[in-house]
Amino acid sequence: MKFLSFVFSASLCAVTFQVNAQELELPLDKIKLPSGFSISIWAHVPDAQAMTLGDKGTVFVGSKSAGNIYAITENEGKRQVRIIASKLKMPSGVAFHDGALYVSSVNRILRFDDIENTLDHPAPPHIITTDYPKETYHGWRNIAFGPDDWLYVSVGSPCNICETDLDRFALISRIKPDGTNYEVFAKGVRNTEGFDWHPITKELWFTDISRAWMGDNLPPDELNHAPEKGMHFGFPYCHGQEVADPKLGAKHDCNKFTPPAAELDPHVTPMGMRFYTGTMFPVEYHGNIFIAEHGSWNRSTKTGYRIERVQLEANKVTKKESFAEGWLQDNEAWGRPVDILITADGAMLITDDMAGVIYRISYNQP
Repeated sequence: MKFLSFVFSASLCAVTFQVNAQELELPLDKIKLPSGFSISIWAHVPDAQAMTLGDKGTVFVGSKSAGNIYAITENEGKRQVRIIASKLKMPSGVAFHDGALYVSSVNRILRFDDIENTLDHPAPPHIITTDYPKETYHGWRNIAFGPDDWLYVSVGSPCNICETDLDRFALISRIKPDGTNYEVFAKGVRNTEGFDWHPITKELWFTDISRAWMGDNLPPDELNHAPEKGMHFGFPYCHGQEVADPKLGAKHDCNKFTPPAAELDPHVTPMGMRFYTGTMFPVEYHGNIFIAEHGSWNRSTKTGYRIERVQLEANKVTKKESFAEGWLQDNEAWGRPVDILITADGAMLITDDMAGVIYRISYNQP
């Protein structure tokens, strides 16, 4: 992938809007949290998807159908939400590196230079590559910079279940910050919308959303661990630990693929995930993985719609449990968690694209 020196015209000047998030009528009292934790509405952001944190504390937020990129700043307790780019195609993924904001937009990766110093009048972005697939089925891309300073970019499968080019689809790729040196890091990954690196080992962990139409209770969704390049996680032949695909798996031994680090409940749709690296939460939460489960869309009894907590020991999952739930009431959802971000003060932000808000979960000693 080569660097493209021309620019793409997005918003040339930021649009600011003010909404009193506290006036939004959302039943936060329905959210169940462990003792000492509380949840509040932090900002109103329509169609909020992935988040990333700037060096100066700016929270950048992608969107999907809205086509916007948002920047949220805080001054003396007052938050300001700006639209810094608009009319983009599925700009769900955002990443921050060396003062620049990177944005995924289907086949393109855009870079906004010196963004935190130009929020009110951002310059048009550089397009660092246009070489990603143009297909819009699973065309929204999760992006994040790893400890190696490469930009990791997800590419979902172009289908629910099918055999496809696994050097082009159903993978996690990585590129240099200028868009060069494309390589496949992990393959056989149906659709990951969240990954993060262990704060000590620096190894990659990621969620994967399994296929639909195998019934209410199959296949499980996944949490995966990729300590090295070149691992194959089974798609489209195997799902979970050893569930052979009924259509494509008959001639493939599931033991030849890398199994998930943990099976998640079927159809919970795990999306964003983060290791807890703050200090606000009690020590037993430090180093835990938190997963935003967006919730099922075609299961007869809905499931997911929560934040799940995963505990590790020696790189092995030892326990899974619900951390925050209540967005699903009587089989009807009023919110859908998408992504998680740990802020400088150790609080947890959660995007919700159904309610159009970002929540803040904090801890106070009970």
